[in-house]
Amino acid sequence: MYISLTGNSDNKDVYIKRSYRKSNGKTATQIHRKLGKLNELLDQFSGDYDAMMAWAKSEAEKDTMEYNAKAGSVTVSLSRSAYIPKNEERCFQIGYLFLQKLCTELKLDSICQKISKRHKYTYDFGAILTDQIFSRFLAPSSKLSSYSYCRTLLEPPKYELQNIYRVLSVMAEEADFIQEELYCNSNFVHPRSQKVLYYDCTNYYFETEQDDDFRKYGKSKENRPNPIVTMGLFMDADGIPLAFDVFPGNQNEQTTLKPLETKIIRDFACSGFVFCSDAGLGSKSNRRFNSFGNRSYVITQSLKKMRGEDRQTALNPKQFRKLGSDKFIDISTLDESDPDIYETIFYKEVPVVNGNMDETVIVTYSPKYRAYQKRIRDQQISRAIKMIEQPGKKRKGKNQNDPARFIKTTNVTNDGEIAGKKVCELDLDKIRDEEKYDGFYAVITNLEDDI
Repeated sequence: MYISLTGNSDNKDVYIKRSYRKSNGKTATQIHRKLGKLNELLDQFSGDYDAMMAWAKSEAEKDTMEYNAKAGSVTVSLSRSAYIPKNEERCFQIGYLFLQKLCTELKLDSICQKISKRHKYTYDFGAILTDQIFSRFLAPSSKLSSYSYCRTLLEPPKYELQNIYRVLSVMAEEADFIQEELYCNSNFVHPRSQKVLYYDCTNYYFETEQDDDFRKYGKSKENRPNPIVTMGLFMDADGIPLAFDVFPGNQNEQTTLKPLETKIIRDFACSGFVFCSDAGLGSKSNRRFNSFGNRSYVITQSLKKMRGEDRQTALNPKQFRKLGSDKFIDISTLDESDPDIYETIFYKEVPVVNGNMDETVIVTYSPKYRAYQKRIRDQQISRAIKMIEQPGKKRKGKNQNDPARFIKTTNVTNDGEIAGKKVCELDLDKIRDEEKYDGFYAVITNLEDDI
């Protein structure tokens, strides 16, 4: 570092500057510290310029030594003959520190203190809960494995494994309270957008072959033959979880909505919102439930399950529009090779009446989505042809995406009469029927606002 005097002759400043080399290899200077005005410094040394400069250079030398001490390299000596003592941990997990900060912002410690006043236990409920959160994020596994993982954290647990099993009953009992408090506290971390709520269900299995009052045999998402439990989850408009609940595995997903939504309305002060879900949860009962108060709904609608007249109107290529335009378009006349048209989404509104409910089905058509569906189906047809050509591969289609659904089987004799001989061929009627829906998508809503 060196001393630099800048400014005009009557008003000069004294700086300590540092030279350094930039990433491109060129040298540059940077002000490290300002010592003061030249006139004021000379007054301190009775006008002796040489004495003032000697002092300034000594300050620059001190700053250079301090800077080098901080920026210099450190050498660590390791012994090749030394061994780490057996069972002694020298490597620790620190990824949880980021989650720990979030738990603090959500005031999880305050929530645990409120819970502790209602229960009598000697273990640290807050420590166990936060450790379970950390392990669930970073290394999801069983309770035993999660405890082993937590012992590798920089701050290992001071509780025992059996305390984890004991705390589970408290967590289950206080689950609603924890969710409610977390929702309130989360508004201080990130304002919650609760005008639109999304709901969906899933299920997960247990490694047991015996069901009970809660774990029941049902349709598993993973097609496993184990007892399952159903979980329903609400999320806000930003995709942040709002509330959840669990139900017996054999319970119809349609019936899981009302209890959880009622709890949200009661405990979370969310009375006015737009409910969104897929078609599997869009029963008439659920739609009617979200037609009262300030609630509305937007739910995926299956075109195939619409009434014949309404479906015919929805698939009619006329009276479609582009977003922001009132001009009607006949989509059958579109040049879908045009890049602009290929990327455009067209829509139409179809009023429908279901009992005493006036609803609107919004049908969209996308040339890009149509091309995607056609490409997928062509691949499935190719696989179906291979199954016909290889007798050992023929089987009955089990779901809507199985290529075997395009195979038609007929039992005939050599004269064409019905008998025991089996003939397999492509079901062209089935293919043509599916082609009608290419590019179309629909939702049903009771919103009266402009779309």
